[in-house]
Amino acid sequence: MEAVCNGGGGVSSSKLAFLKLPDHTHNAHLPNGFTSFQVTEKKLSMGATNNSQPKIVTGEAGYVLEDVPHLSDYIPDLPTYTNPLQDNPAYSAVRQYFVHADDTVPQKVVVHATGPRGIHFRRAGPRQKVHFESDEVHACIVTCGGLCPGLNTVIREIVCGLNYMYGVNRVLGIDGGYRGFYSRNTISLTPKVVNDIHKRGGTVLGTSRGGHVTKKIVDSIQDRGINQVYIIGGDGTQKGASVIFEEIRKRGLKVAVVGVPKTIDNDIPVIDKSFGFDSTVEEAQRAINAAHVEATSVENGIGVVKLMGRNSGFIAMHATLASRDVDCCLIPESPFYLDGPGGLYEYIEKRLKEQGHMVIVIAEGAGQELLSQSLQSTDQQDASGNKLLQDVGLWISQSIKNHFAKEQKMAINLKYIDPTYMIRAIPSNASDNVYCTLLAQSAVHGAMAGYTGFTVGPVNGRHCYIPFHRINERQHKVVITDRMWARLLSSTNQPSFLTRDIIENAKKDKEEVVPGLLDENPINRKKVAC
Repeated sequence: MEAVCNGGGGVSSSKLAFLKLPDHTHNAHLPNGFTSFQVTEKKLSMGATNNSQPKIVTGEAGYVLEDVPHLSDYIPDLPTYTNPLQDNPAYSAVRQYFVHADDTVPQKVVVHATGPRGIHFRRAGPRQKVHFESDEVHACIVTCGGLCPGLNTVIREIVCGLNYMYGVNRVLGIDGGYRGFYSRNTISLTPKVVNDIHKRGGTVLGTSRGGHVTKKIVDSIQDRGINQVYIIGGDGTQKGASVIFEEIRKRGLKVAVVGVPKTIDNDIPVIDKSFGFDSTVEEAQRAINAAHVEATSVENGIGVVKLMGRNSGFIAMHATLASRDVDCCLIPESPFYLDGPGGLYEYIEKRLKEQGHMVIVIAEGAGQELLSQSLQSTDQQDASGNKLLQDVGLWISQSIKNHFAKEQKMAINLKYIDPTYMIRAIPSNASDNVYCTLLAQSAVHGAMAGYTGFTVGPVNGRHCYIPFHRINERQHKVVITDRMWARLLSSTNQPSFLTRDIIENAKKDKEEVVPGLLDENPINRKKVAC
């Protein structure tokens, strides 16, 4: 059964506040039977007010559509054109190559028989009508933030998708992140130019952190005559994209702003996973395998591997599950302690006595509260506003050495491996290449159809258009009271290091974010990190 639903059923009789759509708005962009959207005001963390109100559409049986903005929301009499894909040989064999106007994707596929249908997102894909002519399109692509496997694949597929599917010939690459917009740095991108870039790591456009000056960026977009902006980056970059969209909307420009979520930590909410994550987990196996070889080759050998994961431990968790050679995985979401009964030192000693070696995987954001107690804490931030973390890998390696030297119970041989920059610099693997292609093509279809102010990504395996505010409201984190973390504990046979109070607090946090099996009312959703 496909996780794709039709809205249907008319408008809910809920007593929530509704605003009638402007007369110029094309009701075809709402599911059949829906003619209104709910209005609330969102505050962006970058300090700006989100003036274009979220479009919340409700239907029967608790159906809720969190829709994305459309150019027709603020541009009257927006012209429409026949989608050139209907004459494209690549799509001639597809039975239904245009997405139905009613197609939406549920955020939750596990529901109760008597429960509400819950939150849905607009399904991604080509529409029968588009709002840009091929010769009219002048697109640009920018990459921001840290490196991640798959960046070049996304760039390549946006360029090729625009050209091969829609006949677009004018695509600019903005060099060096957001500041490249007003530094006048551009690269002309054609299918020939980008043909082989997916085989390389990094980004051919260059990247940087910070540099977001909204007025300068939008002035540059307007001066260059750009009308489609594709922004590839993580949560900070998507916040910036949201602010850019707001300024463009305020000026009444016919410019579609599309975000492609990129984060190696997989910490973007709503979507199933971010691109590059599979490649990262796969490459991390090399470091873990090396640590295992080192640990098993000596008496009482310990291999410590630090992996990426500032606030979310998904890389460490999935790399541990994939390896089966890891004895202990430490992540930011699960506090641990060193000394005393049930502590990390006791577990290490127990494991060494049982099997003579041990492998520990630790995420870079784990144990930071323990570091701050033993080392001088710092509140410095990088250009993206992220707190600069101290090296927990070096610290825990030295702490383990000091403990066993002091106790003199057994001599250990510890090796520390930090593969961070090797991992993120690789090209994407086959799985991520396919994923990046789907992301890029979905983004292109959305922009050509006139949608704007959205991020594209898979929800329950179906690609969707997700409003910026849903991506920016919180970070996606490992839920330590969930089954996936329980599977890891069962795999490594490590202690949870959790007290009863920590477990109860974690359960409360999870219930606030996802009460039961369904999301709460999107208007009253709490911004709680899970």
